[in-house]
Amino acid sequence: MVRIADVILDDPERAVGLSIADLATAAGTSQATVVRLARQVGFSGYRDFRFALRGDLEFARGRRVLFAGEDTDIGADLSPTDNLAETVRKVALADTQAVADTAARIDLGVLARVVDAVAQARQIVTFGVGASAFAAMDLQQKLARIGRAATSYVDAHQGLPAVALLGNEDVAIGISDSGRTIDVVDALTIAGDRGATTVAITNASRSALTEAADHTLLTAAQESTFRSGATASRIAQLSLVDIVFVGVAQRHYDSARESLSLTRRAVQDRRI
Repeated sequence: MVRIADVILDDPERAVGLSIADLATAAGTSQATVVRLARQVGFSGYRDFRFALRGDLEFARGRRVLFAGEDTDIGADLSPTDNLAETVRKVALADTQAVADTAARIDLGVLARVVDAVAQARQIVTFGVGASAFAAMDLQQKLARIGRAATSYVDAHQGLPAVALLGNEDVAIGISDSGRTIDVVDALTIAGDRGATTVAITNASRSALTEAADHTLLTAAQESTFRSGATASRIAQLSLVDIVFVGVAQRHYDSARESLSLTRRAVQDRRI
């Protein structure tokens, strides 16, 4: 494993472009050893490790692209010297990149299993705290609009008793960017103990949350000092929530359309 680490540290820009076979050859070792190293440092496998390394390199050096008609540095942190136009470009591009990277990171097989489980569930519970609470509540609201029995909790004293009553026909979805939020991890653990299908939505491929989950959907977002935990990760979570929702709605296409129409009409007279 030391030889693999040496190859990566000697030239990370080159290493990030190597396939698992090429990296193993360059280090004079086996592909299985490369996978073991990736898992030892906290990733699900080499693909996920390389994805994270690429993101770190891009963030460290910046990546200049044409965005909104201007040459913009993706990786650069927000600076107190940025004018408003630069701030708009940097934030918009970081959010756009988070959505694109999240889409690229999705395991379609896992997504299909999650969509099937949610579509068939007797009831769905979503759980998130802090910034992740917005994604949890958004998913609940969307599912409820198409007639799915969904509830959302952002407080442990309400959420943990609720998941303790779930069964094997139910689904619990925990959302945490870090994968280390105790309340969310505990919620999935209790739900799993009750036999419910458990789903993690997180940016951390190997974490306490993923260990508690039957299925994991990974987001991808590089947060800067000024935006840590506030924007890009939230946007990535919301995009994944939308993907899950649309997948479930497609499973119940006719009834979902009718439910959306009925719920839309129910609130029409609440607008001025």
